[in-house]
Amino acid sequence: MRTVLKWFALVVAVLAVPAVGATVSALSAFNALYSPGPDRPVPAAAAAAGHDPAKPTAVVVVGDRGAVVSDTLAPYEILAATGRFNVYTAAPKREPKPLTGGLDLVPDLSFADLAARLGPKAPDLVVVPALPDVGEPSTEPVTQWLRAQAAHGAKLLSVCNGGGVLASAGLLDGRPATAHWLKLEAFSSDYPAVHWVRGQRFVDDGDVVTTAGILSGVDGTLHWVERLAGREAAADAAKAIGWARYGTTVPVHAPESMPDAAAIVNAAFRWNPDEIGVLLANGVGEIELASVFDTEGQSLSSRTLAVSADGAPIRSRHGLTFVPRAVLADADLDRLLVPGATRGVTGGPAPEYVHDRPGFAYDTAVSALSRRTDVATARWTAKVLELPTDGVGFEGRAWPWWPTALPVALLLLGAAAVVVVRRSRKTI
Repeated sequence: MRTVLKWFALVVAVLAVPAVGATVSALSAFNALYSPGPDRPVPAAAAAAGHDPAKPTAVVVVGDRGAVVSDTLAPYEILAATGRFNVYTAAPKREPKPLTGGLDLVPDLSFADLAARLGPKAPDLVVVPALPDVGEPSTEPVTQWLRAQAAHGAKLLSVCNGGGVLASAGLLDGRPATAHWLKLEAFSSDYPAVHWVRGQRFVDDGDVVTTAGILSGVDGTLHWVERLAGREAAADAAKAIGWARYGTTVPVHAPESMPDAAAIVNAAFRWNPDEIGVLLANGVGEIELASVFDTEGQSLSSRTLAVSADGAPIRSRHGLTFVPRAVLADADLDRLLVPGATRGVTGGPAPEYVHDRPGFAYDTAVSALSRRTDVATARWTAKVLELPTDGVGFEGRAWPWWPTALPVALLLLGAAAVVVVRRSRKTI
């Protein structure tokens, strides 16, 4: 029995280093997605372009702890590109909010500012992205506000796990709804009063539309555009962003509770991930920005840092304000990714122009990821994004071999150390 216990202790010792390292690395990878930026002055609100009371108003909500970048920016750009809506981002307070990957958005308005602008009228449409603290007390300012807007007739669109935000607010009780395939089973347990639907890109229940995984929000937003502004406006918006799948049935993944093996390897055993700068420049498209931050972030293979040429805030194509976390020339970067049409970048690592090929921005970004990392990582990223892969060119290595080699090497070293120790004891 004593011998068995000794062998058990040795096995535990051999496994301890990679296990502890994997746990620390994985927690760091997931926490990095929502890590807040440094304290910076809040840029002054942009001069109002003019609120047109003849147009419906759409509001994209961001929580105090941020939101998923694609859930937030893709619906915003689609709605803004139509020219048919007053479109705002709003949060409990107007201060920089971290979107996944470290892109800090300064909302257009606080909830109080929005109320002053709209008066007693609620927005016509409220878009609810996934929040990092869904179901926690810190979301109460958002859920209270959502309940008030719904009571005053606002229509709702949840994107991805924004369905959990609506469920936590009690706004989906007794209704059909959907969410990301990674969270559907957990939401079914947490919010049993909701009739969770599997296998649909979006669920239309009248005044509430809920969508599945991240880029399903594109389809849900276009669906609301079609309902509120007509099919031609929706088709034009889809064309403007390069989404060729409008009007088709786009498949979704079945619910699962665990990431793919490539994601686990990247999260657990990339102990020194690349520091990738993402250049913010005036006029960049919102979806172009989101495609880079979310592709890199969801891959769990790197850390992204928002940089600008001079450290000053920038304004995106449709007027959103973003604040960088570093000046390009001062940042210690392994690579530099440049979203959108910006060219001629100087300073820092050699720029990699992500959107140098035609097509939907995420198709191009995931293709670039496959070349930089490997095909398995890129396929995982497309899966978690709910991005159909018919437009993605997968290139590069088949598998993340270097991160995979780390635990194997540690186990071999640990086993060798055990053998050496046992032999040394026998010779004493």
